Amino acid sequence: MNIYVGNLSYQVNNDDLRQAFERFGEVSLANVVMDKITGRSKGFGFVEMPDKTAAGEAIKQLDGAELKGRTLRVNEARPRTDQGGGGFQGRRPPRNG
Repeated sequence: MNIYVGNLSYQVNNDDLRQAFERFGEVSLANVVMDKITGRSKGFGFVEMPDKTAAGEAIKQLDGAELKGRTLRVNEARPRTDQGGGGFQGRRPPRNG
């Protein structure tokens, strides 16, 4: 199960995230999302747990829990949807000619 973890402290790294979830079961991936330009955490991440029961328990126990001074928001990650826009923010590009 893919789990979204929000409201992360900027000091939380991948290892911290992994350790928080490992007490509930196997963690196959723990990733804090980083800004590509600044290299700083964006304040959220994802954890992948192969066992749905363990993942469900982790979500239940860690949603609202504190990690490095911040109250976590934890839930099952929803599939990413295409936001559209194509860089034109919903407008058509000007026609040439």
